[in-house]
Amino acid sequence: MTQLGLPDTIQACLFDLDGVVTKTAVVHAAAWKETFDAFLREYDGERGRPFDAADYDEYVDGRPRADGVRAFLASRGIDLPEGDPGDPPDARTVHGLGNRKNDLLLEKIRTGGVEVYEGTVRYLEAVRAAGLRTAIVSSSANCRDVLRSVDAEHFFDVRIDGVVAAERNLPGKPRPDTFLAAARDLGVEPSGAAVFEDALAGMDAGRAGGFGYVVGVDRVGQTDALYAHGADTVVRDLAQLGDEK
Repeated sequence: MTQLGLPDTIQACLFDLDGVVTKTAVVHAAAWKETFDAFLREYDGERGRPFDAADYDEYVDGRPRADGVRAFLASRGIDLPEGDPGDPPDARTVHGLGNRKNDLLLEKIRTGGVEVYEGTVRYLEAVRAAGLRTAIVSSSANCRDVLRSVDAEHFFDVRIDGVVAAERNLPGKPRPDTFLAAARDLGVEPSGAAVFEDALAGMDAGRAGGFGYVVGVDRVGQTDALYAHGADTVVRDLAQLGDEK
C-alpha cells in the first residue's frame, strides 16, 4: 500500500461528490423526504408510509434523479407516467417529482450553503501532490456549480456528472458506466483506478466496473452495508487513509 492508503497499482482516483467531497448528502436526503412525503399523503397503508433513511440508502442515494424516483415508487407498488424532463414540479410524473426534489435541493443549498469535508480536501491535496489523476463522478446535474461554490473544481482533471452522462447517454449508478467513462477520459484502465463513494449504489458500480480499489466512506453508520456492496475498505473520513491515519 502507498502512503495514500492505496495499492501501488492505482494511478487515478475517482470521487463521488455528495457525502464524499461535500456535505450535501444530508441535504439531498431532506429534499427527497420532503418531496416523497408530500406525494405519499394521498396513499393509504404501506404505500403511504413516510419516506425514511432506509428508503434513501436503498433506492435513491447515488442514483440519477429519475432513476431514484422510479426505484422508490416501484418499491411501494406505485406506477407513474414518465412525463418529460421539462415537466413542472407539480406534475404527477416521474420527471415532475424529480424536478420538485431538485427545486427543494437548490432552495436548501441557497439558504444553508455548502461545505466541504476538510479530511477529503487534505486527501485530495495529497493525491494531487503524488501525481495521481483525479475525476469527480456524480449523478448530480448541479455538480459543477456546487464545486465552484466551494472552490474545489481545480482538484479534478475530469468531471462526469448528470449533465455529461445525459450528453453521452451513460446509465447511472449502480451501473459502472459513469466511473468507466471517467477512467477512460483519464487514460487509465479500471484496474488502475480507485473509487471513493458513500452510496451503496456507488459501491455496486465500483464492484461491477472491476476497479482496482473501492473505498467506502461511511458518514451515517452503514459500514457493514458498504462492505456487503463491494467496498475493499471503509473509513469514516478520507483523513483516515494513508499518512492521515
